[in-house]
Parts: sequence; C-alpha cells; structure tokens
Amino acid sequence: MSKHAGAVSQLVEQLGRLPGIGRKSAERLAFHILRVPEPEAIALADAIKRVRNDVRYCAICFNLSENESCAICNDPNRDATRLCIVEQPRDLMSLEQSGVFKGHYHVLLGRIAPLDGIGPDQLTVDALVDRVRTSNFAEVIMATNPTVEGDGTSLYISNLLSEFPVEITRLARGITAGSVLEYANREMIADALTGRQKL
Repeated sequence: MSKHAGAVSQLVEQLGRLPGIGRKSAERLAFHILRVPEPEAIALADAIKRVRNDVRYCAICFNLSENESCAICNDPNRDATRLCIVEQPRDLMSLEQSGVFKGHYHVLLGRIAPLDGIGPDQLTVDALVDRVRTSNFAEVIMATNPTVEGDGTSLYISNLLSEFPVEITRLARGITAGSVLEYANREMIADALTGRQKL
C-alpha cells in the first residue's frame, strides 16, 4: 500500500514508468512538482499534452514535426544531394547539434531486430527506397548505431539501394581523439584500422 495520497501516488507511479526513472527519482520529481509555483507545474502538464496532440512524423523524412513536413525538409539551404539515414529522431537531433551535416535525413523509426520481432516492413524502408528512387541524391550516409542490429540494418538497406546511382557511406568509427589504445576494445580497433585515412 502506498504511503502517499492518491494523487501523489498516481503521479509517482506514472513518473516511474519513464525510462531511467526509478521509484526514488519518481518520488523526488513528484515532490518537486508539488513545490514549484502552480503556473510552472501547469506549464509542464500543458507541454506534455501539447506534444502528444500536436507532434507527428514528417511526411518526408519521419522526423518529429508539428506540421506535415519538418523544418529540415522545408529548408531550401540544405544540401539536397546528401541523405543521412538514422534510426530514431533523437539520433537526428544528435547529428544536428554537431552543426557539421547540412544535408537531409531519413528516420527509420527503429532497426531490424529479428529477435525482437522487428522486420524491415515495420520500419520506413519502403519510403526510403522511394525517396532515393525519385530524388537526386549523390550520397547516402548510413548513420545507424554501431550495434549488431544497426549494422545489419545498414547492410540490408545498402543492398536495397545498390541498384541506384548513389555512393553509400557510413559514419567513421574507431579510436576517438584523446583516448588510449590500451583501453580500446577489439571492435573499435578493427574499425579504426579498416577506416584509416591518409595523413
């Protein structure tokens, strides 16, 4: 039986369902919400309601958007010859924060994971192939996560796109600047050697 009042207990339970939030963190967040001025707490509730009601997937790239198409797809200054494929919208956000890539994106909304029952038909692969077929991309960059599933997804997609006149690349991997070889794992060293560049 909960030691908190009904409404507080319900809030703790709901907060505890968030990824990475355990019972103690959920309680701390709930009591923080109770302590802040009412307008601040209501603003949080309104933001949650608004994101659930107004945010959808972009009809072109499947990024998060409040409109039919997202700001990146609508930006005429983006490089229309480069397409970067990512697994999730949060991956796209990470790449955008770097400020380096100025092309377009395609979000798969997952990765192929047969053990989890996720196949290509549950991703946006068909839309991606149609996009490459009807656009003038010179390069498609595979930016899936460096996991078994991410690499498998990359390989599957690169095979599908091999019939089109596009260069297919992947993000560089390996030893990061400032790290020591002694602490790098076998896969990092293998990637670093395979993707070595001329000085």
